Amino acid sequence: MAVKTTASGKMDKRTKEYKELKARLAKARAAKSKTAAPKKPASTLKRTASGKVDKRTKEGKEIAARMAKARKAKNSLANRLKRLFR
Repeated sequence: MAVKTTASGKMDKRTKEYKELKARLAKARAAKSKTAAPKKPASTLKRTASGKVDKRTKEGKEIAARMAKARKAKNSLANRLKRLFR
């Protein structure tokens, strides 16, 4: 099936072949979206207007506590010695 092209080399959108091709593509996209794995729901964290996690919420406080613990552990004596002798 030879698809006619315009002077610029693009497919001629007025032809029957082009319209059939577009219909097949649309049908394939619809079938693919139906069989695609369901996406995970987006994070339910509350965020501020700037997009950062809101630290006033329970989850935000838990995240802040984990980050503080990680910062404290990073500067522990054992970790300083590890970095020194790497």
